[in-house]
Amino acid sequence: MKLWKRLLRHLISDQWSVRRAFPPTALRAIRDQIGAQEKRHGGELRFAVEASLPLLQLWRGQDARGRAVELFGQLRVWDTEHNSGVLIYLLLADKRVEIVADRGIHSKVGAIAWEAICGEMQRAFADGRFEQGVTLGVSAISDLLAAHFPPDAADRNELPNEPMVL
Repeated sequence: MKLWKRLLRHLISDQWSVRRAFPPTALRAIRDQIGAQEKRHGGELRFAVEASLPLLQLWRGQDARGRAVELFGQLRVWDTEHNSGVLIYLLLADKRVEIVADRGIHSKVGAIAWEAICGEMQRAFADGRFEQGVTLGVSAISDLLAAHFPPDAADRNELPNEPMVL
């Protein structure tokens, strides 16, 4: 029964769901926040949001974490000079946020820190504060990156700051 409920949620979640949660002004604000925060550290941030998963992926049992890891590779978040890339992934149909961090920052911070940030973001999302939830997450992740990867004059923007809507 649980699978059927999940399938139904994914069937009714569409691009309008994303647009309601993240209108163009919110996406621009998130882009600007990522750009401003990246000046504080030597890390790279990406934000991706997806309304739902394709039915075949659901049937095979893919979850938000698996999709986030898949996108981490596809978007080349792992391919930064200091191994300090971080992906924030939101799957609206499942109301799940996942953070996938490259080995350089993950080895210094650990899973508990990422889970705490995800929890704060999910609470904001549950209240319908999507833009605020993402900016909270970006700021919290940037605090961790700044502590372990201080900015360097030679740093360059290695990944796009633009939120990815899938």
